[in-house]
Amino acid sequence: MTQEPSSTGTAAGSVPVRGPAPRVGTDQVWDAVEKASFAIISHVTPDGEPRSSGVVYAVKDHHLYLAVAPGSWKARHIEDGQEVAVTVPVRRGGVLSMVVPIPPATVSFHARAIVHPPGTLDVHSVSKKLESLVPEDRRSAATILEFVPEGTFLTYGIGVSLRQMTDPVVALAHVPVA
Repeated sequence: MTQEPSSTGTAAGSVPVRGPAPRVGTDQVWDAVEKASFAIISHVTPDGEPRSSGVVYAVKDHHLYLAVAPGSWKARHIEDGQEVAVTVPVRRGGVLSMVVPIPPATVSFHARAIVHPPGTLDVHSVSKKLESLVPEDRRSAATILEFVPEGTFLTYGIGVSLRQMTDPVVALAHVPVA
């Protein structure tokens, strides 16, 4: 919701209002998340240490799935029911981004983790995309992490032009996950 500007051009206690909030819908955000396959997940270890990792993932029914080695940091430190933060970079700019440094758009959100120990979830039954991301010899031995997004997406640069991405007031949006 856009705040009404005051006589000084700003909402009380807010940044200047420069234009309408982007018209970004939940379906448009999910399309961007489903087309991407790389994300950064952040979590806190049982010892309270922050960690983040780049991961490849696949989406099925608005849940993100990734396969990790059973002995990896992620498999050892992300527990069933734990909250994680996820940021998905969304490439924008096509050929222009190879010439001009255009940062990716992003979709960030909180998610609840569901941990599927090795052998308890068939990678093929989740999706062919996830299956293609996991080498055949590791599919039955992988721990599958399922992330269920909660609350809202915080987007930057989704549903706006590249030029509008330079204006944070226009480029930012909060969009319901469901």
